[in-house]
Amino acid sequence: MHYIRPVWLTHSGEKKDFEVYSCHVSPDGTRLVTAAGDGHVRIWSTDAIYNAGDPNYSKPRQLASMSYHSGTIHAVRFSPNGKFLASGADDKIVCVYTLDPNPPSHSATFGSNEPPPVENWRIFRRLIGHENDVQDLGWSYDSSILVSVGLDSKVVIWSGHTFEKLKTLVHHQSHVKGLTFDPANKYFATASDDRSIKIWRFTSPGPNSSAHDQANNFVLEKTVSTPFTASPLTTYFRRCSWSPDGRHIAAANAVNGPVSSVAIINRGAWDGDIHLIGHEGPVEVCAFSPRLYAKTPPTGKVPSEAKAPHAPDHVTVIACAGQDKALSIWITSNPRPLVITQDLAMKSISDLAWTADGKTLFITSLDGTILAMIFEVSELGYEISLEENEKELARFGGGRKGAGIVEGTSSLLLEERSREGELRGAEGRMGALMGDITSQPAITNTNGVLAASNPSQLTNGSMPGSLHGQDIERTAEANEVNASRPSQEVDPDVAKLEKLKSRVTITKDGKKRIAPLLVSSSGSQESTLPRTQLMTSTASGQGVNNDQPQTILDLSKPFDGLPKGGLSALLLGNKRRFATVEGAEEGHIDKKLALASKDGSVPILSNTPDGLVPAAPTTSAAGQPVKPEFIRPAVANPSLILSQLRLAVPKVRSHVVQNHGRSTSKTTSEDQLNGNIDSESSQTKASQPDIIIEARNPSQWSSMGRPQDSEPSHLTVWKQGQPVWQDYLPRSVLLVTGNRHFWAAACEDASVYAWTPAGRRLVNPMVMESQPVMLECQDQWLLCITAVGMCYVWDIKTFHSPHPPVSLAPILEIAVHNLQEHVTLAPAVTSARINSEGRIIVTLSNGDGYAYSPSMYVWQRLSELWWAVGSQYWNTTDSSVGNLRSSVQSGDKLSRSTTSTGIMSFLERRTSCEFLVRGRASFLQRLVKQLLEREGFEGFESSVSIAHLENRLAATIMLGAKDDFQVYLFMYAKRLGAEGQKAKVEELLRILLGGYGQNDDEDTAPTRTTEDRSWENRTDLVCGWPRKELLRSVILILGKNRELQRITVPYANILEIIDDPQTTDEKIVP
Repeated sequence: MHYIRPVWLTHSGEKKDFEVYSCHVSPDGTRLVTAAGDGHVRIWSTDAIYNAGDPNYSKPRQLASMSYHSGTIHAVRFSPNGKFLASGADDKIVCVYTLDPNPPSHSATFGSNEPPPVENWRIFRRLIGHENDVQDLGWSYDSSILVSVGLDSKVVIWSGHTFEKLKTLVHHQSHVKGLTFDPANKYFATASDDRSIKIWRFTSPGPNSSAHDQANNFVLEKTVSTPFTASPLTTYFRRCSWSPDGRHIAAANAVNGPVSSVAIINRGAWDGDIHLIGHEGPVEVCAFSPRLYAKTPPTGKVPSEAKAPHAPDHVTVIACAGQDKALSIWITSNPRPLVITQDLAMKSISDLAWTADGKTLFITSLDGTILAMIFEVSELGYEISLEENEKELARFGGGRKGAGIVEGTSSLLLEERSREGELRGAEGRMGALMGDITSQPAITNTNGVLAASNPSQLTNGSMPGSLHGQDIERTAEANEVNASRPSQEVDPDVAKLEKLKSRVTITKDGKKRIAPLLVSSSGSQESTLPRTQLMTSTASGQGVNNDQPQTILDLSKPFDGLPKGGLSALLLGNKRRFATVEGAEEGHIDKKLALASKDGSVPILSNTPDGLVPAAPTTSAAGQPVKPEFIRPAVANPSLILSQLRLAVPKVRSHVVQNHGRSTSKTTSEDQLNGNIDSESSQTKASQPDIIIEARNPSQWSSMGRPQDSEPSHLTVWKQGQPVWQDYLPRSVLLVTGNRHFWAAACEDASVYAWTPAGRRLVNPMVMESQPVMLECQDQWLLCITAVGMCYVWDIKTFHSPHPPVSLAPILEIAVHNLQEHVTLAPAVTSARINSEGRIIVTLSNGDGYAYSPSMYVWQRLSELWWAVGSQYWNTTDSSVGNLRSSVQSGDKLSRSTTSTGIMSFLERRTSCEFLVRGRASFLQRLVKQLLEREGFEGFESSVSIAHLENRLAATIMLGAKDDFQVYLFMYAKRLGAEGQKAKVEELLRILLGGYGQNDDEDTAPTRTTEDRSWENRTDLVCGWPRKELLRSVILILGKNRELQRITVPYANILEIIDDPQTTDEKIVP
């Protein structure tokens, strides 16, 4: 054993060398990387270090130098596959570098002593996820993940392929200063100043995995705290190490009584009874040699019969160093250290790094020292072959990836059916992605409803990946076999895919090139769950779907008379105090009112902005008190007297004009509603509207001089510039609306009129309790909202209402403000619409979206900001529902049953708009971020995401949105399968089969026309879909999850999915 300490191997400064905090050796052993307080990552040639004493050695010493950090760099680590290099610093950033095979494009920096770079290391990613210094880094042994720890008590896990943040673990209560990985790739351990080491169990994620796929990965296995109960908190690092056979963890900064030690933690039991004692100060870094050693030469093997049970026939070597500036090297077969070296440096030793062959140990110190300790052959023991290392790790599952156990042949057949359906669906989507949408025939489901003709996107709105390379080859082989049999038909999707693979293009210079085909993984490791994107869609080019549904929106046209920000509302509290009167003694008004009510009389009060005051008698212009014309007072509507809600009343305008589409006699709802879907985006067709309803109000009082004798309002309907009919009303018109079924107008005296399309009056004037502020219509339904927040809905054809008048007060937070003393500004009403079934849909300025359920007589909140910040399925560019295009777009007839309503997408877009415009995004995201950092909130995002899907399903059932319901049901089933929630999966399958909680002895036939609007109804339909058809699709979605096959296989047998050869012909779009 000897030391090598070249003079040039340092991070030199102007006055002294900078502290070196970390070092690491590349997997091939040719490079040494160091990090120091100068903010540079330097890569050295190990060959130059070994030949430092050779004066004739002329090869470059420093290979590269990177300075992408703005502070001190605490950790540098090569990835085990050698592709990447990671560094973490006190600027809270983790930088990932990669080696570019091209030569460096720049020379040394002007004015510096840096040698010119030999290798071109460039920055690949900057990872931002910490809120304080990054103290240590670690790669898994298969390079699938990168883990960083820091002084913010966080453990951040990054994908080793895409470097997306997969998960943040916040279980530690203090600074995290070290970590190590299990060579069997099953665990990793983190060491913290909370005097504990936490063991985390994980499964290596796939190349396309995202944070949503890893929701249940990286689970806390054990917390070890016994060896660290009195450990000092003065160490800069707690760098631990895992033995190459996977049996032990060497934990730095442990104590054994009053003595500093290194704790050896046993795998499985996770106890730390063994201590390495000898250092005078706390140990900051431990490092196991990557090789296993034998006590005797490999030729003298001991017979297997003589071995003790489970006793290892090898030894491991560990190096320890710390604040006492000493280095000790131990072997497991000797209770005493093999080597102890004192005063290797002037300050604490910060890091140790072994080469892959275990013959060289590199050491760094805070005084700037970088040296190499080289061991002679057999000095540490006799090296064992790497195959023996793998055999030792195989005992703990090394090299094997977890897979569920197949229960039987039925499970395998169901899994095969599920994957075949997804494969065929992917082939169909491949043609759509490559521009062959027009050539794809319409797909008909078993219920006769035409399916989506543009399945170019998955149900989460993201572009799907195509087929795995092996799957494509398998498909090609199957195609050749089918071609050899003339009696069998060749699959058109497979043929189209083969055609796309051989598509030839001609470049500008006349050369022929084969257009590349996008190929990515479609296996179980692919991220198929949605990705959260809170943004508004601006893409409008050809082939790009915007965020608005492409089908008919089953809502009334937006009311264009609302002011900016919505219709304002005021809430009046119950406990209003009496107004203070200057000069009056305290309680003067209270005593006066108590005296007035002594005989049972009720005093009259005026409700002023300042409070309650006694009503003062008024006199007429002639000076005489006004006498009532009637003896009996009128019975006032209680909503007007007791209402605590006031909505802004529209001003009387001289002209009230609204257009209603084109004048063709075959005007459909598509022509009527295909204009501007949002009032903020007034996008109309090139052709001008030909049907206009116009109301002209008198601009001044009557010539008679009395307000009650004002001139009438003139109402006219125009068609292509010619009047169709006209009428006169005695009061000024505030609002007008209409469609191909009727016309309606609301007047200043709180009356509503209705006419037929030809101008015949349909009903007598309907008088409200206060002025109408919003008037909407859809088909035969008319919606009127008054100034006190009462909502009226009428069926103009049958002259009935589906429910009594309902107030907006509950959704305007009246329950929060009803006990306040003064007037409160409530959320503004940004839109109020009605759908084809007479359901009221309301959106507010706080982002919430509501619908009134006439069967339950209650408002239901369908959309809110909570889902936007907590759900992984919130995506404002989600066009999955919009892409369920009905075949009516290519035909002349309109079928309401096959039309996607898209109300949920509309409400969530409005929520996102308010969310972004009002600037609440950063606040709510910080709130959720703090929640995720707390202990007990590990499954927060997963729970909220599932709850969001359940909220969508409940809303679509209530609204009768058939196509939306199918999409969200498949998304929900897919997420339940990914999460492995057996109870919810079993309940869902049982309900879809029919009769969940049903008693066959009872005979309660449904009486409502919407009897399929519940999960547990007694019909064969759920929201318009056949139960068995939905159940079949859900089982095929869940069929590939082996942990759920005990639940899904019995249902598959009931539906004969496993034995049905037609099942694989269905394309699954989960």
